[in-house]
Amino acid sequence: MLIPDQTDSNAAIVIGAGLGGLAAAMRLGAKGYCVTVLDRLDRPGGRGSSITQDGHRFDLGPTIITVPQVYENLWAACGRDFHKDVDLRPMDPFYEVRWPDGSSFTARQDTDAMLAEVARLSPGDVKGYKRFLRDSEACYKVGFEGMVAKPMHRIWETIKVLPTFARLRADRSILGLAKARVRDARLRMALSFHPLFIGGDPRHVTAMYSLVAYLEKQFGVHYAMGGVQAIADAMVGVIRSQGGQVRHGVEVDEILVTDGAVQGVRLTNSDTIPAQLVISNADAGHTYKHLLRNSPRKRWTDKKLKSRRWSMGLFVWYFGTKGTADMWPDIGHHTITNAPRYEGLLKDIFIKGNLADDMSLYIHRPARTDPSVAPAGDDTFYVLSPVPHLGFDKPVDWAKEAANYKAKMQAEVEKSLPGFADRIVTEMTLTPADFRDRYLSPNGSGFSIEPRILQSAWFRPHNISEEARGLFLVGAGTHPGAGVPGVISSAEVLGKLVPDAPAMPAIKVAAE
Repeated sequence: MLIPDQTDSNAAIVIGAGLGGLAAAMRLGAKGYCVTVLDRLDRPGGRGSSITQDGHRFDLGPTIITVPQVYENLWAACGRDFHKDVDLRPMDPFYEVRWPDGSSFTARQDTDAMLAEVARLSPGDVKGYKRFLRDSEACYKVGFEGMVAKPMHRIWETIKVLPTFARLRADRSILGLAKARVRDARLRMALSFHPLFIGGDPRHVTAMYSLVAYLEKQFGVHYAMGGVQAIADAMVGVIRSQGGQVRHGVEVDEILVTDGAVQGVRLTNSDTIPAQLVISNADAGHTYKHLLRNSPRKRWTDKKLKSRRWSMGLFVWYFGTKGTADMWPDIGHHTITNAPRYEGLLKDIFIKGNLADDMSLYIHRPARTDPSVAPAGDDTFYVLSPVPHLGFDKPVDWAKEAANYKAKMQAEVEKSLPGFADRIVTEMTLTPADFRDRYLSPNGSGFSIEPRILQSAWFRPHNISEEARGLFLVGAGTHPGAGVPGVISSAEVLGKLVPDAPAMPAIKVAAE
């Protein structure tokens, strides 16, 4: 194997081993850079990492994989085959959505099956649902094919798509689009909730996000055996095969800047690592407010960051249960349960900052697909509830509220998993305060800056920083945004902005 000889001109540092940072390291390695990835956690993946406790593996963050070609293209850019490194399994059904009245909606890839589900819930809405699918495809072609993997740091790139956005009514929210197409309140929820997976309020996030429905229908929903952690581990394998390093348990305290250009980073232990190319996979807010705290900033000042709308927080309860593999046969891999309120609960979470008594939940039961997550005969679950972030005037005090909120969640989960609490053998929780402390996420937000229309594309922190030459951003807080395909695509954008490394003599080393 040949790896580049490190010099000042081809050294690159990636801050954070989240999926965006790892994808960036892979792209840079393929371009001939000698890459060092630095991460404060003990394993790769960032919010997509996992914790194993008492024989149960808890996938901490994302659980589904969509748009598999995003990963295939990343591996191909490195001369590798994604499917030789990762075992991806298609899901059927994708997930089930449930309502308090006992009704449900099962999402599948097959169009006829989806039409049958719509007809079962609300026969009069079949025609409107077909219109929604056409809307979704049109938004996909513009918003995903045309913008996701394209640099958007020049305002002209955003201005020139405005006429098309106007034609597609991008000024309307995704919930507004659903209301315009179907009358049944349950279907309106089922067609508009997807932005919650990337931290957006369906009442305010642009209707362009209807493209998710097309993504699911066209490319399916998948699960990576071993969880998203398995993808992160495979990414590390590629980086190391390129001669790169991934160092854990080290934290970057500051990006060093001289005369407006990056010179490297300083760690919390005061060590410095030189490089003229630095890529931050840390949250954009943390990057600008903390890592560049001693450097002048033109655009992303503390005041500007404070004025942004941030995504909601997350309360996640992880638990393992004993001897339950054959229990609750109606609960599949992915289940979403709804509170009696939809819009009112969204307003409490995103606008008022109230910790409501009612809650909508995402129940993840991966043992239905992947037996490796739990001991034989057992189950591993995580239950997620969207909650307010910590940036409100009177934020939730999770040190006081966590136990009480978990008790309320238990009562709600009991409706789907009767008797589950008596079977729990291990458990843990993450609150917005934990997201703030573990992931250095501003306001404890689960998905960085909320993806509203005026916080997207050019309006979002750019992949190429205007604050320091040689500094680039990847991950949820930059373009194109949160979600696993988004953060992987942010590295594809990076690959289009960073030139190939200067040609240097290579060193021959033994293959691993």
